[in-house]
Amino acid sequence: MVGCIHKKHVQQKKITLQNNSGQKLVGVLHETGSVELVVLCHGFQSSKECKSLVTIASALEKEGTSSFRFDFVGNGYHDVPVIVNISGRFNLEKGMEGRLGKDFMQRIKQHGYIDVFNRKGKFEYRVTEESLMDRLATHMAPACLTIEKDCRVLTVHGASDRIVPAKDAFKFEKLIPNHKLHIIEGADHEYTSHQAELASIVLQFIKEGLQHQNCDIQPRLPPRANKSNNSRL
Repeated sequence: MVGCIHKKHVQQKKITLQNNSGQKLVGVLHETGSVELVVLCHGFQSSKECKSLVTIASALEKEGTSSFRFDFVGNGYHDVPVIVNISGRFNLEKGMEGRLGKDFMQRIKQHGYIDVFNRKGKFEYRVTEESLMDRLATHMAPACLTIEKDCRVLTVHGASDRIVPAKDAFKFEKLIPNHKLHIIEGADHEYTSHQAELASIVLQFIKEGLQHQNCDIQPRLPPRANKSNNSRL
C-alpha cells in the first residue's frame, strides 16, 4: 500500500530500453520496492530531468512508491488506471512557429529535419519530418474521447502559464469523463515558485487512484446465507 514503505532503501537506476522502432530510451528508475510503479512522462522540448518530474519522483519516494522518468520520442498508453496531465497543450499546432520558426514546414520538407538551438547557439535537439507530421496529425479531442471511463485523469495547470494558456486545461475538462481539474493560481509553465504545491496535488491524486485500484481487486466473498434461507434447506 502507498505510504507504508518509508523505511525501505531507495535506489535510483539508469535504465536503457529499446522501443519498437529500435530507438533507445534512457530513463531513471526510482526503486522503492513497491508493487505500484508511476511512469513520469515529459512534454515537448523537455526531458526526464524536468524540475517538476524530479520533484514528483522525490515526493513519491518519500511515500514509498516507485517511479520511472525517461526521455522518449513517442507514446501510446493502454489499460492505464490513472493519468496526470501537467500543463498539457490541447491544440498541438499552436506554439510550433515560436519553437521552429515561421517557415518550419518549408524547411523540414526541404531537409527532412530541423535542428533546434538555444539562445547561446548550442544544439538542443532535432525534429524529424516524421515526428513533426505525427504531432500535427494528433488531434486531442478524439484522443480524449478514447480514454476509458474508469481511468481517472487529473489536469494541473498554472493560471499564469504564458507558454500553454490555462484555457487549454478547460478543454480537457470538457471532454474527459472521469476528470479532475486543478488550476494553481500564480503558477507559470515550469511551476517555478509552486513545486511543492504541484507535487502535493499530484501525489494526493495518485495515492487516491492506487487506493481505489487496490479496493477494486480485493477478493469478494460470497454473501453469508441468512437463517431463513438455511431453515428452508
